[in-house]
Amino acid sequence: MAMKVEVGDTLPPWTMESVCPARMRTVAAILRDPNPVHWDRGFVASRGGGDRVINQTPVNVGYIANMLMAWAGPGTIRRIRVEFPDAVFEGDRVTARGVVRELSREGDLTLAECDVWLEKEDGRRAVEGFALVVLPS
Repeated sequence: MAMKVEVGDTLPPWTMESVCPARMRTVAAILRDPNPVHWDRGFVASRGGGDRVINQTPVNVGYIANMLMAWAGPGTIRRIRVEFPDAVFEGDRVTARGVVRELSREGDLTLAECDVWLEKEDGRRAVEGFALVVLPS
């Protein structure tokens, strides 16, 4: 069944209720990321960042990818391009949001270009950019 999508449609949001510091340590180990901002509160504090560790940017983009896949299905993301205007800290509640900016055709495929962002509970955006998604036919 084809999705009925129009320019201006809001994508269903996807929320991470509380960013977990244990997961940050695991991701740092998997990525072999030696940056202590992801696992050492003292280091973050010594740099003026407060007393909470900072989530990895690829994980923050993953929250947006989760939203897109929940909306259009797995394997539908063609491209994501984002910037990182703010950090996500342990314990933050973040919500991935988006809106359809443009629809186009590529052969038999319908593509949706979407503005996407990851919004912190205070309304600030930690991630913002766009995604190109193939809509299910």
